[in-house]
Amino acid sequence: MIGRWGWIVRRITRRIWFRAGLFSLLGVVTALLGTWASPFIPLNISTKIGSDAVDNILGILASSMLTVTTFSLSTMVSAYSAATSNVTPRANVLIMEDSTTQNVLSTFIGTFLFSLVGIIALSTGTYGERGRAILFGVTILVIVFIIVTLLRWIDHLSRLGRVTETTQRVEEAALSAIRERRRRPHLGARPLLDRTKDVPESANRLAPTAIGYVQHIDVEALSELATKANARVFVLRLPGELADPTQPIAAVNGGSIDEAALRDCFTIGDRRSFDQDPRFGICVLTEVGSRALSPATNDLGTAVDVISRLLRVLAAWVEPADEITDEIDNVFVPPLRADDLFDDAFLAMARDGATVVEVGTRLQKALLTLSRLGNPDYVEAARRHSREALARAELALTFEADKDRLRALSAHV
Repeated sequence: MIGRWGWIVRRITRRIWFRAGLFSLLGVVTALLGTWASPFIPLNISTKIGSDAVDNILGILASSMLTVTTFSLSTMVSAYSAATSNVTPRANVLIMEDSTTQNVLSTFIGTFLFSLVGIIALSTGTYGERGRAILFGVTILVIVFIIVTLLRWIDHLSRLGRVTETTQRVEEAALSAIRERRRRPHLGARPLLDRTKDVPESANRLAPTAIGYVQHIDVEALSELATKANARVFVLRLPGELADPTQPIAAVNGGSIDEAALRDCFTIGDRRSFDQDPRFGICVLTEVGSRALSPATNDLGTAVDVISRLLRVLAAWVEPADEITDEIDNVFVPPLRADDLFDDAFLAMARDGATVVEVGTRLQKALLTLSRLGNPDYVEAARRHSREALARAELALTFEADKDRLRALSAHV
């Protein structure tokens, strides 16, 4: 379970500027390596390297890396634009956090700075003959690394921003979040089954001061506050839910807790985050499928593919897992509900795909599979959505044989 500061650090390390900054620092340090290690290089090796060899190579590297970096940045922006128009803007954050793209751009920027610092150091005579030999050897290694990076970048460019690749990333993010929540279904705390009945009437309810989505809850910090005050804390807003000053996000019973400190345990932002919010990944997948069914896109294959991905994500919630025992006994957190997961996944797909029998067929088959996974909540949710999807299709379809196909499938759910 990651605390608030650990979560913030993890978000920072995913930013492209962080990795680019590290690679840039590495490039500068590498370029200056010759000034420190020159006493350890035999003089006879340094005399074999031409005086202009390193200068020419570094000049070529500096000019080419600046050009390649500019081209790569424009390609990356084009991929963001393509994902926004063809998939969904909510998926852009996953493309921005793509490790391959960040490593490639960071390598190019770091190599540019390495070359620039090397040229400056050579022109000022900082290296000397032995330092020049070290710089020459490091430059050869950098060139080999650049060649490997360019080959990886060429392969990666063929997929960057494509619908299938982006949808795959969304599925992976949703699976990661839902499996983590499966491991700790109540974020490590005790279950709060009913937010209205199970919270004592005497509890002091606290509302946030801002309007936005709950992005992260630091349950360990809440537990520390509750322990000091000999109180119990009831979380009333899960990550992904909208918080506003008219509704409480937490309730405290049995003691007095600093309200400002308690609010600091809840990170509220203007958009949802994938980390602690499994429902967000499901919603983004549904957006992709819904957009594919719009008349402007009319991409039936993507819609069917999204239903299959939703099936895998929802199946992960009931798959066997080494569930960690909830260890915090003075904080209570509501569980994820099957009805909410199914609503996020299938309401829009059933509505927008009501006129397409292929989508209706794949949807009914997915619901049938989910109903057979052995979870009682899944059985009821799957049956409800099967009936609703069939009712929508019967109103939208005109060919009776198509309706009969869907009726036959729905009857088995």
